[in-house]
Formats: sequence, C-alpha cells, structure tokens
Amino acid sequence: MTEEINVLALVKGEERYVFLFSDQRRAEALRTLGRYASNPELSFTWYDAAVLSQKIRAQAADQNEPVAGGAAVKPRFEFPANGPIDIGSLDADHLDFDEFS
Repeated sequence: MTEEINVLALVKGEERYVFLFSDQRRAEALRTLGRYASNPELSFTWYDAAVLSQKIRAQAADQNEPVAGGAAVKPRFEFPANGPIDIGSLDADHLDFDEFS
C-alpha cells in the first residue's frame, strides 16, 4: 500500500518553494511554513505562510480531516488573493499565529 503525498508549491520570481507532506504530517507542514517565514535569509514571507496554510487547512476541511489533532480549523479571517494587507486595521486580539511557533 502506498501513501499519498500532498504537493504545495509557491513560485516567487526565480525561486520555487515546494512542500511535500502526507495527510498525517499536515501539522508539521504548517510549522515548516512558519519556520520559513521567520527566516530572514529567505524571501518567503508571513503572507506566503498564511496563504499556503489556508490551502492546507482548506484541503483538510474538504476531506473532513482534522489538522494538528483537533477538528478541521477554519481561518478567522480571509486574506485577499493578492495585494498588501493593512495589519494596522486588524484587531491584534484576532491575530493567531500559534501554528507557526
């Protein structure tokens, strides 16, 4: 029996970020996005991490599978498809990056 592998990719100019993970390793994939975003040597941003984490969570929700040992998580707010985010306009109490720590 073979294990299915999820593929998530981000292309930023000449750079390619490709994440491969099984359904059982979604939580680890989310943590990896956070580690990449916090690395100043990479062009991978927190916005990139947020968008990709939404894709991981949406896929889990579509399959009715839990993420990180709990029920499928729905994002607290939506990010725009493109363009900047004015974080100053968001209530800081509603920002939750625990999955990135």
